[in-house]
Amino acid sequence: MATELEKILVFGGTGYLGKYVVRASIKMGHPTYVYGRPITPNSNPSNSKVELHKEFQSVGVILIQGELSEHEKLVSLIKQVDIVISALGTPYYMEQLKIIDAIKVAGNIKRFIPSEFGCEEGLITAVLPPFQDLLDKKRKIRRATEATGVPFTFLTSTCFGAYFLSFLLHPHDQYSEELTIYGTGESKAVFTHEEDVAIYAIKAANDPRTCNRTVLFRPSKNILSQLELVSLWEKKTSRSYNKVFVYEEELVELSETSPHPENVRAAIIHSIFVKGDMANFEIGEDEMEVSKLYPDVEYTTVDQLLDNFMANPPEFRYVEL
Repeated sequence: MATELEKILVFGGTGYLGKYVVRASIKMGHPTYVYGRPITPNSNPSNSKVELHKEFQSVGVILIQGELSEHEKLVSLIKQVDIVISALGTPYYMEQLKIIDAIKVAGNIKRFIPSEFGCEEGLITAVLPPFQDLLDKKRKIRRATEATGVPFTFLTSTCFGAYFLSFLLHPHDQYSEELTIYGTGESKAVFTHEEDVAIYAIKAANDPRTCNRTVLFRPSKNILSQLELVSLWEKKTSRSYNKVFVYEEELVELSETSPHPENVRAAIIHSIFVKGDMANFEIGEDEMEVSKLYPDVEYTTVDQLLDNFMANPPEFRYVEL
C-alpha cells in the first residue's frame, strides 16, 4: 500500500502567494488544508477569494474558516496535519506568533515554514528605516520559531517574478513609451516565478536536508539587472523605451517623506534595485540554494515569463504592505 503523503496546512492560502502554495501542494499529491477568515453571506460572488474557495473545493482542498485569535481551534486543526506553511501577507506578519503558539501547544508538527521569501534579513546590514521595520518583524518571527524547537525551514532571498517584472516593465500598458530605472539600473536582483516559489516551498517542507536551515533562491538564469531586463523586453516588443532614472537620493527622500505604504515601497525598491541586496553576496558551499537542491524542477526563466507577458499581459496591482 502506498504511503500517504504528509498533510499540509496553509495559512494565507487565498492570498497573493498562498494560492500558488495550495495549488502546488495539491498537484504534488498532499492532503491540503487552508485556514482563513470566514467568507460572509454578503461576500461579493465575483470576489477572488470566493472564486478561489470554489476552485480549491473542486480539487479536494479542505477549507477551514476562522480567526487566528481562535487558539483552541488552531491547536485542534494543527494536530490533524504534519506540515504548516504560512503565506500571510506583510500586514499580518506578526499574527504568525499566534500560529507559532498553537504549533508549540499541538506538539506534532514535523516542519514549519514561516512567511519569508523576500530579502534575507540575516545578510542585510543597512536598509532604510521603513524597510528595516519589516525586517525586524521577520527576525522576531524567526527567533520565535527557533525557540519552539519545532523543525523549520526559512525560504528567502527572491523577488516574486511575475509581480516585480510587471511592476518594472508595465506589460499591460501597451501605449507607454517610458520605463522607470531605479538607481543606475546595474544592480542585479533575483526573480523567481510565484509558481516555482510554491513548488520549492512544498519540496523543502518535505526534505530532511532543509530541516532547521535557511534556503536561498539563486536560479542562474533569473539573476538580472534592470538594464538587462529592459533590453530583453525591448527586443521582445521591438520597441525602444525612454528610460527615466530615479536615483538613490530621491528614493531615500521618498522613504522619509511619503505616507505609508509608499514610504515602505520606496525603501524596498532602494534595497533590491539600488543596493542589490538580493544578489550582492556569495552563497557558500555549505549553504542551500533551491535550484541546486532540486535540479529536477524546470523553473520558469525570466525570458519565459516575458514571453508569457507578451501573450497575456498581466495588469499590475500592488500587494498590501
